Amino acid sequence: MSNSRPLAGRVALVAGATRGCGRAIAVELGALGATVYGSGRTTRDERSEMDRPETIEETAELVDAAGGTGIAVRCDHAVGADVAALVDRIRTEHGRLDVLVNDVWGGDPFTRWVKGVWEHPLEDTLRIVRNGIETHLITAHHALPLLIETGDGLVVEVGDGKAGVPFRGVVAYDHVKEAVVRLGFSLAAELRPYGATALSVTPGFLRSEAMLEHFGVTEATWRDASDAHGGYFRYSETPHLLGRGVAALAADPDRARFAGQCLGSWDLMHTYGFSDVDGERPDWGVVDAEARAADPEIALPAAE
Repeated sequence: MSNSRPLAGRVALVAGATRGCGRAIAVELGALGATVYGSGRTTRDERSEMDRPETIEETAELVDAAGGTGIAVRCDHAVGADVAALVDRIRTEHGRLDVLVNDVWGGDPFTRWVKGVWEHPLEDTLRIVRNGIETHLITAHHALPLLIETGDGLVVEVGDGKAGVPFRGVVAYDHVKEAVVRLGFSLAAELRPYGATALSVTPGFLRSEAMLEHFGVTEATWRDASDAHGGYFRYSETPHLLGRGVAALAADPDRARFAGQCLGSWDLMHTYGFSDVDGERPDWGVVDAEARAADPEIALPAAE
């Protein structure tokens, strides 16, 4: 294992690696030498309800290009049998799981903004909870026995915002995002006796594929939309800022000091001293704190 490839020989599962932070985390883990199983529902042959063009095969190819080994696996994390089969495959092919990143979401198509819980279609409300919380529990149930066997595994729950942020506008969405942060805390308590570390992370205002498309820009031209959302988009970040932070955590032998915490991409950036892929060092934590000091109930943009 070299300093440039500290994760060589390590095996990671990034659940929800099709796009956004999941894809970037998979790529950055690969850049440090890891073998990365990237799971999701959108393949080159079939799209999920998200109806986006990004595929898990593309993610695996990007992991390879970064220097790791990418393995794309079609998996619906709401289906226990799918997840069990995925973990069985990892055990058969590598016999270990060092890192589990739980980035499953898929609730966007079911979120009806500015709707009270009594107005929001109940089936959609329950689907948001199913996609955003139950998938994480199903994945943990099946994957943690293998991860525990390594003795020093890492579990990362990917959420949207730290605990205690103002109401996010839709009860189900708000509940899911808060629950993911708490899950990182709860898993830390359960895994501590086994030498494993669990925590949660959050990006800032994210320049995801969908967000760039929403504003009609690309990563090369995103500053043309810098006045969007009251000017907050100018403080946005690529998914790779969080990706580099998670990879740095995975390579940190002293990461247990963060067990149970929720770390922002900006916290990880300052701790490990890296920059975003464009060389910038955006600190959404500072922007968020200043905005809420002026207006505690301000509805800042969602991270994802």
